[in-house]
Amino acid sequence: MLSLSRLSPALICLGVVLVLSSCVRRPPEPLRPSYPTRTEAPLVGGLVDRVIDGGTQALVVREGGNLGQCLAEMNAARVRFSPVSDRQNTPTCGLSQGGVLGADLGTVARMSPGEVEMTCQTALALSIWRRQSLEPAAREILGSDVVQIDHMGAYACRNVNNGGVSTRVSAHARAMALDVSGVRLRDGRRITLTDNWQGDAPEARFLRRIRDDACRIFGTVLSPDYNAVHRDHLHLEATDTRFCR
Repeated sequence: MLSLSRLSPALICLGVVLVLSSCVRRPPEPLRPSYPTRTEAPLVGGLVDRVIDGGTQALVVREGGNLGQCLAEMNAARVRFSPVSDRQNTPTCGLSQGGVLGADLGTVARMSPGEVEMTCQTALALSIWRRQSLEPAAREILGSDVVQIDHMGAYACRNVNNGGVSTRVSAHARAMALDVSGVRLRDGRRITLTDNWQGDAPEARFLRRIRDDACRIFGTVLSPDYNAVHRDHLHLEATDTRFCR
């Protein structure tokens, strides 16, 4: 056996250091994150599936004003909306942050005519109104599902009141409004503003309910109560205004 007395002091010191270092507990290595570190939750149950309240219109303006956010809301709700390129047809007419509204795969009601071109903000507001007002109101008041929403279109390069005495540009000139003339029910009935607005029959109560609900979603809502120009439709304008009649 090798005697410690024959080892040099330097070797003895080195051995002591090695023994002591083996007894010291080293702190664990920090965990290295794996990538991606975070996954965004899907927007299931987003704005389209949110019950209408006093903040709905502000949320429509906020989410609908950004095309990316608006598309995320529509996709999460399974509403088909195909973006199109911005265009300027005239100094006052055109389309920005818009697209073509297709089927809502979360409902049975379909637009007629289908494939309507409008701003994403308008499509978002319309989708909320369809799911949270029009369809449940029809089941509650009329006892039947809405299978078709009849409308007169969204985009039209014109002034308000179809170019009457007013020189103010219509929201339709920017595809920011839709004119709804009535609905068709699963049981075969057709409800129109022309024939069913007046009185206190279930059909009239239904139309007034969806008008009142629309006023909490859209910025401007015009009905037959406003003037003769709107005797046959609801004008639904998705803007940050506040006018309901």
